[in-house]
Amino acid sequence: MTSPESELPRAYGTPPLTATLRSTPEDFRVEEILGYDADGEGEHALLWVEKRETNTDWVARELARFAGVSPMNVGYAGLKDRHAVTRQAFTVQLPGKADPDWNAFPHSEVKVLASTRHKRKLKRGALRGNRFVLVLRDVRGDRAQAEAVLGSIATRGVPNYFGEQRFGREGGNVAQARAMFAGRRVDRDKRSILLSAARSQIFNSVLAARVERDAWDKPLEGEIWSLAGSRSWFGPEPFDDVLAARLAQGDIHPSGPLWGQGEPPATEVAGELERRVAAQYIDLAEGLAAARMEQERRPLRLLPKDLRWRWLDDEALELSFELPAGAYATVVARELIA
Repeated sequence: MTSPESELPRAYGTPPLTATLRSTPEDFRVEEILGYDADGEGEHALLWVEKRETNTDWVARELARFAGVSPMNVGYAGLKDRHAVTRQAFTVQLPGKADPDWNAFPHSEVKVLASTRHKRKLKRGALRGNRFVLVLRDVRGDRAQAEAVLGSIATRGVPNYFGEQRFGREGGNVAQARAMFAGRRVDRDKRSILLSAARSQIFNSVLAARVERDAWDKPLEGEIWSLAGSRSWFGPEPFDDVLAARLAQGDIHPSGPLWGQGEPPATEVAGELERRVAAQYIDLAEGLAAARMEQERRPLRLLPKDLRWRWLDDEALELSFELPAGAYATVVARELIA
C-alpha cells in the first residue's frame, strides 16, 4: 500500500488553511531553469516551449513528427506537470537539416516560444531546477497562522517527500512494482518508472518516520549527509560545529535512502531506522536489490529558494518559489493547506 501525500506526517502540524489548488492550469505555472546557455551552433534545435494541459512525452513525440525525425532524436531535461502551464526546453536533432517553421507547429495548447542551436541532446535530469507560481483559490482559515508557517518554511524548509505523481494513478505504481518483482514482464520504460516508485515508497516512509521524531532537518547518530545541489554524499562522521554551520547555511542536508543492493551507508540510530522501515517493505527492498539498483541518497530537507507570497484577494493566495530538480511543489503547498 502506498503513502499518499495527504497521509504523510507534516512538519508544522495541522495546516492552517483549506484551499483549492489547480482550479485552472494557469493557477499552477512551472518554468524550467537549465542553468546554462545554448551553444548557438550544432545539429540540435534547442526549443523553449510553453505547454498547457499536455504531458511532456506527448509534446516530444509531436515535435518529432512535425520535424520528420524519430522520437529518439528529441530530448528534454524533465517531465513537467500535465495539469499546469509549463515552460521547458526540448532539443530536436536535425542532422544536415534546416529548422522547420516552428511557428507552424499544429497544436494550439503548445507554443514554441524561441529556438536556437545546440551541440548536445538534452538529457534527463540536466537542469538546475524549476520556478513555480501557484495560486490557491477558495482559501479559508487562519491567515496570520498561514503567514507564520510560510515564514518557517522560508527559513527551515519542508520534508523532501516524493510527490504523488511518482506513484501513478491512485498510487498504483507500487502495486505494479510488486507484480514486476514477482515475475510480471513489463517494457523497459515502464520498468524504470516502477523501480523509481518502489524506491520512492521506501524513502517517503523513512522520511515520515524522521518527521514523526522531528529529525528530518537535524542529524541522528550515524547520519549520511547530502551535499546541496549535487548527488554527492558523505559520512557518517561525528557532528561538530563545522557540520552544524554547514547545515544551518543549507550547504548540507540529512539524507535518506534510495534503496538498492548492499547495505545502506547510514549507521547507528539513522541506519537502524532505515533498516527497520525497509524491513516493512521487504518485497520492494529485495526486488530493488535483485534489479541491481545501487544504494543512493536523497536529501530529507527541501529548502525553497526565494519563497514569496501575496494575497490576490480575501480568498486567493499566490506563492512563488524555486526548487531544485527532482523536488515537488506540492510538498511545499501541503504544509499550508489541507
